[in-house]
Amino acid sequence: MFVEVVRRHLETLPLQQAGWLAGLRDPVVGAALSQLHDQPDHAWTLAELARKIASSRTVLAERFSHIVGVPPMMYLMRWRLQLAAEQLTRGSAKVAAVGAQVGYESEAAFSRAFKRETGMSPAAWRRERQLA
Repeated sequence: MFVEVVRRHLETLPLQQAGWLAGLRDPVVGAALSQLHDQPDHAWTLAELARKIASSRTVLAERFSHIVGVPPMMYLMRWRLQLAAEQLTRGSAKVAAVGAQVGYESEAAFSRAFKRETGMSPAAWRRERQLA
């Protein structure tokens, strides 16, 4: 039933609607979103993602940015950090392990990206959420 509700909602979205939900109805953007969500820990490049969904890099980048509002690799970074934030809040895995699980090759790279987006280090994020 939930899938049907989402499907009907997508049908009613205005064509100029932006966001990841609007991206699901576009064949290029929807395919890219599917890949990014299925394998967020993969070391994606724009070229590889475009090849995987049978699109050119230019078409993918332009359509994704226009419909979703951010370029594909920025979307991927934010998606990874959302997943990491959830893991940090709910689990007890080390920061380095969480970073690796969402696709970062080093704890330092993960911590820098996390702090840039949230304003807090992953450890501070965890502490604050666990105290609440």
